This record gives sequence, C-alpha cells and structure tokens, in this order.
Amino acid sequence: MPDDDQTSMAHAMAPPHVPALPLTLRINGSDHQLMVEPRVSLLDALRERLHLTGTKKGCDRGQCGACTVLVDGQRINSCLTLAVMHDGREITTVEGIGQEGAPHPVQTAFMDHDGFQCGYCTPGQICSTVALLRELAEGQASSVTQGERPVAFSEDEIRERMSGNLCRCGAYQNIVAAIRTAVGA
Repeated sequence: MPDDDQTSMAHAMAPPHVPALPLTLRINGSDHQLMVEPRVSLLDALRERLHLTGTKKGCDRGQCGACTVLVDGQRINSCLTLAVMHDGREITTVEGIGQEGAPHPVQTAFMDHDGFQCGYCTPGQICSTVALLRELAEGQASSVTQGERPVAFSEDEIRERMSGNLCRCGAYQNIVAAIRTAVGA
C-alpha cells in the first residue's frame, strides 16, 4: 500500500479530538478544578492529573477492586466511571480515610492483623471496608443476609461484601480478621 493510503487510513481510524471540559472534583474535603476530556476515567483523573496515587490501577476493567474509592459514601470502582460524572460530588480516596499520625480504625486493624502482603490491593480493601462498616450500621442487606433484620454479622457476610476486592497474595484470612476487629471498633 502506498504511503499516502496508509496515512489517510490512519487519520480515518484516529479518534476525533474531544475538547476538555471544566470540572470540580471534591476529593478528601478539598475542591480541585480540572479540565478533562469527557472520556477520562475517575481513576486516571485521580492518579494522573491530581497525583493521588493511593488508588491503584489493577485490571482497569472493574474486576479486582484495587481502584475502589467512595463517592458520596458509596464504594465504586473508579476505573469504570468517568470523571465528568462526579462533578461536585464528595469523593474519598485512601488518602482521605485517616490522617497522618491518626489512622482510621480500619487502617489500624489492617496493620494489627497483617491484612496485606504486597499492599497493592490494600487501598481498595480499606475504602471498601469503610463502606462495609457504613452498610452494616445502616442495616443494608446483602445476598448473605436474605432479608434478616438486624443484619447478622458473620465471616460469610464479610466475604460477600468484600467479594469485589481481590488480593492476589491471598491474605484473605487476615483481611477478614482485620474487618472483624474494625467492626468492633
């Protein structure tokens, strides 16, 4: 194929330029003004634009939970949502869970029970656990609960509620122990 044909084919296959949009992300209690293309994921905005690298990019397909953050208190996979969808909403990353010198009880429980090995999944596990504690306090049902009120707290309940967060090292036993302690705290 001649070079001119290859060039025109490459131009035809290139995605069109999409103008950046103004956006205010309220992250860990602070507003951040950004200009982002509409197709930028929340994960990429956090890591690449705001340099909040605690939230990890694992599978980038919503299957591992390493990118879990809280939006208005609800846990989400930040790789599966667009940053522009969260304009003005309250986003909490692992950096906003505790404070330096004063870790959140979930963070303390993870440290006390060695609820991590390599640590790559830990930020997502911690954010998900914070949401789990809120869900339990509100009496939200899970598939294990089967309509019981109040929600009975058990290891099966923990495992079900944390099933979206994978640990490739297999530290699940310690993670469950950490969560049991955090529920008591």
